[in-house]
Amino acid sequence: MRIILRLCEWEKGGVRNKDNREINIHTNKVGHLVPQVIASGAEEFRMLVDHVHAMGYNEVDLNMGCPFPMMANHGKGSGMLVSPDKVKEVLAVMQEMPDICFSVKMRLGWQNANEWKSVLPLLNESRVSQIVLHPRIGKQQYKGEVDKKGFADFYAECEKPLVYNGDLCTLNDVDEVMNAWPNLRGVMIGRGLLANPALAAEIREGKCLTQSELYAKVAEMHRSIYLQYARIIEGGEAQLVAKLKTMWEYLLPDMDKKRRKAIQKSNKLDYYLRAVDEALAMN
Repeated sequence: MRIILRLCEWEKGGVRNKDNREINIHTNKVGHLVPQVIASGAEEFRMLVDHVHAMGYNEVDLNMGCPFPMMANHGKGSGMLVSPDKVKEVLAVMQEMPDICFSVKMRLGWQNANEWKSVLPLLNESRVSQIVLHPRIGKQQYKGEVDKKGFADFYAECEKPLVYNGDLCTLNDVDEVMNAWPNLRGVMIGRGLLANPALAAEIREGKCLTQSELYAKVAEMHRSIYLQYARIIEGGEAQLVAKLKTMWEYLLPDMDKKRRKAIQKSNKLDYYLRAVDEALAMN
């Protein structure tokens, strides 16, 4: 399983300390971590790849899918898809780096769903080893339906190993995608895994957990995260609770609304932990 971690853009002459900590090869416990870079052009891309390579990585993923305007409006993420010439220049940099394996994560376009048609031929002729496609345009962000017709058209013309990404929340969602496009290399799950942390295991094993099994697993995971945060967060109880509560933005969306509200309203650690215990013990 490849874990792709987004590395932010080149800022103020270098990479942020936070990003460097996250990809430190000596302290990161992720088994197969692939740093992801986001750049507006060839020179920024080159600097980021050189930096990541110097930290010990031989795989890099290029983000051409980020839908957020603060990135895309500067020609980064999905904003690069409107400029095939810039894409071509970035791919030329890859050609100069034979020791590094490159992959790309992208959307159908930034402004319209046909922009990929000018980019895919370039990717097909490049050193890119894999493409992950999220079949929306950047301006949609995560709204509306995924464009399965657009994905099918891309799939038909793609000569690289292709991975599907987008709105994969259940085992059935994954099965439908793999049955529709049997030559896919695989799928990438994102927010679906935040909602159901057991989703990857369910895909691997081909069966869903019962709700009680899932809640027990989440309780175990939550305790592990809590203990880790308690060791490293220095801002006191309020900051610890605020940090823990962020995971509930996506986690277990079908949970009883009253139980979820109790978690979200908790502002003291003992109240928060009690609310979590009660919510996860219901089943």
